[in-house]
Amino acid sequence: MSYPLYALPEEHEMLRETVRALADEKIAPRAAEADETAEFPADSYKALVAADLHAVHVPEEYGGAGADALATVIVIEEVARACASSSLIPAVNKLGTVPLLLSASEELKRSYLTPVARGDAMFSYALSEAEAGSDAAAMKTRAVLDGDHYVLNGAKMWITNAGVSEYYTVMAVTEPGAGARGISAFVVEKGDEGVSFGAKERKLGIKGSPTRQVILENVRIPASRMIGEPGTGFKTALATLDHTRITIAAQALGIAQGALDYAIGYVKERRQFGKAVADFQGVQFMVADMAMKLEAARQLTYAAAARSELAMHGEPQKDLTFLSSAAKCAASDAAMEITTDAVQLLGGYGYTSDYPVERMMRDAKITQIYEGTNQIQRMVMARQLLK
Repeated sequence: MSYPLYALPEEHEMLRETVRALADEKIAPRAAEADETAEFPADSYKALVAADLHAVHVPEEYGGAGADALATVIVIEEVARACASSSLIPAVNKLGTVPLLLSASEELKRSYLTPVARGDAMFSYALSEAEAGSDAAAMKTRAVLDGDHYVLNGAKMWITNAGVSEYYTVMAVTEPGAGARGISAFVVEKGDEGVSFGAKERKLGIKGSPTRQVILENVRIPASRMIGEPGTGFKTALATLDHTRITIAAQALGIAQGALDYAIGYVKERRQFGKAVADFQGVQFMVADMAMKLEAARQLTYAAAARSELAMHGEPQKDLTFLSSAAKCAASDAAMEITTDAVQLLGGYGYTSDYPVERMMRDAKITQIYEGTNQIQRMVMARQLLK
């Protein structure tokens, strides 16, 4: 056999080197500042756009790089290694646009994917509400048909990059009483009359990525901005998450890798009792466990990304839902353990903001919560196994 089994293609490895170099040079130096000021890292966005890494998944026919799902994972992973907040630029651009890629008319794709590919606009995803988090089908946001327009009213909560993104995929009830089958998906623009944003949430981590409510008050949009057919929005939302939970796994991998790399560097330099801390077996076992958990999660995530790529090209993958949930759950649980251990390995220094591992630990926590809590992921996996 002339190729190594389970090895990434050369172009993927080259992509990793490119993104890592960019992240180390342009993104990592601003990561602490983005965390401290809780300001969107505009410089990171500019650097990613200049390198065409801000939305690599957009197909070439819409002006994008046409990167596959695995390449997208590698981009997010390498950016997250430097700054978790910045990694939400490529991740949320994918989350917002996958509903269009899966279900939208050609006209809608052309109108909205092209400016995203150019770097002129970001795209966010608006599913959750104050009373509809894990139970997303319980949403109250309404879209009422009025001639050839829909009028939207409601408030979406926990929307990543809200206020910075130009475009929003919004799920709304078009047929009350029909449950999940009465929900449709729409593209809403930041500039549409009646769109406003709540105050920024004050968060534990990912502080450089604004999280706000998207408030819709009599927002009148053309009916042509519906994504897919009426009543298919919730189905599209769930299908989207099968693809994008893998990007959250990638973000978790990157955060964990950043913490592990820093901790290894530290224990090799730090001396106690006349020798490097890395020479103590107890420390060596911790480092070994951290790397083992990370590599296991990475292999699972890459396998899920490969399935996602096939599914996006019309080859149904019966295990995609299970694998994407498993990857997201395993990677985020691993990231929380690895970053917590990294803080421990740095001792008192790990607990201070002069060192990056406490930020990474705070950033890792959200990966266990958003795009479906890990409790929900376990329910999803169990359903797939038991059906």
